[in-house]
Amino acid sequence: MNVFEFAMQMELDGKEYYLESKEKVDSPELKKILQELADDEQKHYIIFKAMKDGGKAEYVESEATKILSSVKNVFVDMKDKGDQLSFAEDAKNVWEHAREVEKKAEAFYREEAEKLDNKEYAVIFNKIADEEHKHWVTMDNVIKFLDRPTSWLEDAEWNNLEEY
Repeated sequence: MNVFEFAMQMELDGKEYYLESKEKVDSPELKKILQELADDEQKHYIIFKAMKDGGKAEYVESEATKILSSVKNVFVDMKDKGDQLSFAEDAKNVWEHAREVEKKAEAFYREEAEKLDNKEYAVIFNKIADEEHKHWVTMDNVIKFLDRPTSWLEDAEWNNLEEY
């Protein structure tokens, strides 16, 4: 299996995990976030498939993940509506597992980018690694939210997430 096939499989596995997890959580807000993550993984898959097929692979900035702003908006909306800001313990397990997967994916893509002879592909690998990092940041912040929902939105660190 070459690096592109491996990356494609990683992205499909991630998409499947997010979609399966979406069915296991009760919160419509968490379902929305999980769907957006699955959609991001599908976009990554398409890019890696184009690389594997030898076609023109493009990373389109306008299609870059918006996950950080989406997550913040979901929880701000919940707070503004007065929704109960608590979730089942199994929701936290979903996010902790996903956080580790995203961390490994980011490291893998950065490592493989260094090995690629095609510099355009290397740039794309690093941009996707950046998106995986944003996913990791998302997971980390959702876990913090699950641990302390009432103070999380006021946390000064959250206000700077768009800088990643």
